[in-house]
Amino acid sequence: MAEALLDVSDLRVHMLRGGKAVRVIDGLSLRVEAGRTTCLVGESGCGKSLTARAILRLLPPGFRAEGHVRLNGRDLLSLPEAELRRLRGRELGMIFQEPMTALNPVLTVGFQAAEPLRRHLGLGAAEARAQVLELFAQVGMAAPDIRYDEYPHQLSGGMRQRVLIAMALACRPRLLLADEPTTALDVTIQNQILRLLRDQTRQRGMGLLLITHDLGVVAGMADSVGVMYAGQLVEHAPADALFSHPRHPYTQGLMRCAPTLTASPDAPLPVIEGAVPAPGTILEGCLFRSRCPRATARCAREAPPLGGHPHGTACWHPCRD
Repeated sequence: MAEALLDVSDLRVHMLRGGKAVRVIDGLSLRVEAGRTTCLVGESGCGKSLTARAILRLLPPGFRAEGHVRLNGRDLLSLPEAELRRLRGRELGMIFQEPMTALNPVLTVGFQAAEPLRRHLGLGAAEARAQVLELFAQVGMAAPDIRYDEYPHQLSGGMRQRVLIAMALACRPRLLLADEPTTALDVTIQNQILRLLRDQTRQRGMGLLLITHDLGVVAGMADSVGVMYAGQLVEHAPADALFSHPRHPYTQGLMRCAPTLTASPDAPLPVIEGAVPAPGTILEGCLFRSRCPRATARCAREAPPLGGHPHGTACWHPCRD
């Protein structure tokens, strides 16, 4: 097994609610290797974005993270804040999910995109501007020299997302966390951005943790995949193994729900009945059992461990090859 660029071990995130600590991420472990892409998939509310924010130590007030998050052997959860700030943007890049609110409304987008280059690489204004214009062109920004001097409110959501992607790539980070990076983009630009991220990952040996709900994106991008449910990792595998032989009933359900070109327009859309348990819900056994067609009495008594390598499944009754 190659040495991990990012090694997350037993990550737990708690949220304070009514004076009590509620666990919302429960014992998650994953790896991202240099030059490779790991995808996290799952329904909205399963904890994907919170996992990324915990890795960066950018959790909202009232949340705390425990466990180990090692980047090249350094545990990010125990670093002093000043040292962590030096890593963010330089060795750790992040593409946030909310393009409409992630930019400062009173600064031009060019000034904001150039800030990592000035702060971390010490570039002057002219050199930083030239590099940002090049990045804007790479991410499909029309008329980058004009957009450089505009404010966020003058840009569409898709254009703001492209600014955020350019900012994240500016300092050529060793690890990039991308949270639904193409959600606000049309299909043509989406493909362009995904190609850019894939090329940057392979050419520069950058590690990419890509968070998405789109299994089509996963199929085209991932080297390995982690499937999350209710704050837990329920399946992990190399991408080809996951798509050819999904073992967890939840993974199988997600794949059945993916739209296809061959489906009849009159056919009802497949669904996974039920909903993800709310954070803090006390349940014994498997958290997916109430929605699972394979559930038995054992599933209500015992929580299945995530066993197996390289294809692990937290299920007492997985689908076998």
